[in-house]
Amino acid sequence: MTLRLFDSATRTVRDFVPLVAGEVGIYLCGATVQAPPHIGHLRSGIAFDVLVRWLRRTGHRVTLVRNVTDIDDKILRKADEAGEPWWAWAMTNERAFTAAYDALGVLPPAYEPRATGHIPAMVDLMELLISRGHAYAADTGDVYFDVRSFREYGALTNQRVDDMVPAPDEAPEGDDKRDSRDFALWKAAKPNEPATAAWDTPYGRGRPGWHLECSAMAQRYLGDAFDIHGGGLDLRFPHHENEQAQSRAAGYGFARYWLHNGWVTQGGAKMSKSLGNGLLVDVVLQQVRPAVLRYAMTAVQYRSMLEWTDDTLREAEATWDRLAGFVERAAEKVGAADDDEVAKADLPDDFVQAMDDDLNVPAALAVVHEHLRSGNSALASGDLGTARTDMVVLRAMLDVLGLDPAGRQWRGTGGDARYARALQAVVSGELEARAQARAARDFATSDAIRDRLAAAGVVVEDSPGGARWSLASQTPDQG
Repeated sequence: MTLRLFDSATRTVRDFVPLVAGEVGIYLCGATVQAPPHIGHLRSGIAFDVLVRWLRRTGHRVTLVRNVTDIDDKILRKADEAGEPWWAWAMTNERAFTAAYDALGVLPPAYEPRATGHIPAMVDLMELLISRGHAYAADTGDVYFDVRSFREYGALTNQRVDDMVPAPDEAPEGDDKRDSRDFALWKAAKPNEPATAAWDTPYGRGRPGWHLECSAMAQRYLGDAFDIHGGGLDLRFPHHENEQAQSRAAGYGFARYWLHNGWVTQGGAKMSKSLGNGLLVDVVLQQVRPAVLRYAMTAVQYRSMLEWTDDTLREAEATWDRLAGFVERAAEKVGAADDDEVAKADLPDDFVQAMDDDLNVPAALAVVHEHLRSGNSALASGDLGTARTDMVVLRAMLDVLGLDPAGRQWRGTGGDARYARALQAVVSGELEARAQARAARDFATSDAIRDRLAAAGVVVEDSPGGARWSLASQTPDQG
């Protein structure tokens, strides 16, 4: 089966055929670094991480470009309110995004260009658009794209120009626009803005509009035409519509497929700072292991809305512990598989079909759970050959989703290996003391140690081979 993806431009599921066989270029709209990331910001990073992993698993060489918008109105305003230089404010939040991506196992992009590092390319694109009659410079020093000059404007979102409402940040501030729907390619420097937030151009000092930067950087790193452009559903209009218009008006083929991921919602509303319902990633990771958050963010098909409730993490934690627990038990019985063996393992046909069906992760996870049940049954019956096969195949499928419990990212506790080593040492010490108490028939002490471990979320199981331990799916204080 050929990989099929829902193309937002045509609103159909299409066979994916890359421009160059075996190679895929993807441009993903990344963070506008005005604030630290909440989990809603990570949805696109994780969704497209799964796409990249699947393409690579099926033999493609993938070039992923994920930009950073490090200058815009909100960054300037929030930096001013905080009394920080805008560039320092942007860098601090960029680092927070990088830490969040790393913590959740999002593979790094091939290139992560910043808007401020590509001003000359943006100026070149502006000049090209003006020369082709698709843009104009106002007396104020602002430069606008003339939407009525480009017949295809509105094609991406299936809108007519006359029916469009200007985006809030493009509302006319004066008489310098020919049409209220024209959007800014370049914004003239304002007296109340820092002098460092402006660059020289033939049209005067200023800074780029939001849309211009992505077109310039996509062309710089992926060429005039490339395979996939992605981002959150909220970016379709005006951002992606404007990107496509200015790039094609410049003569570029631009993106051949458009993919948009759904939002993280609470009570049906998009998670955002303005609604006051943002869950900061670093705060959530103080409450739950990174692998559990990754599972919760991955388990929903990328185009679906992910409704965030009090049960979201509890359910993800219980499922993750079942998966990781099986892999751990199987490795103890039949020996661990190395990463190379997992990478080369044949994937079940049903899993492949699910992933090729527009990355249908819920259907793919159903296949994972079939092998989990089979593997657990094999362990219980002593069929170690089947148990090992299921363990390797299960790990291979989860690796595609960035969720292999025994992979490099999640070995130990699924985060920082120091915690795994510390936990192992503490629990082993407690179990040794318990064994000594049992040998001395001091059952009061033995039971007290077991109760103490249980209160900390450690489950102890006695077996003929000695005591073994695992983490409970839910600690008492989480109930």
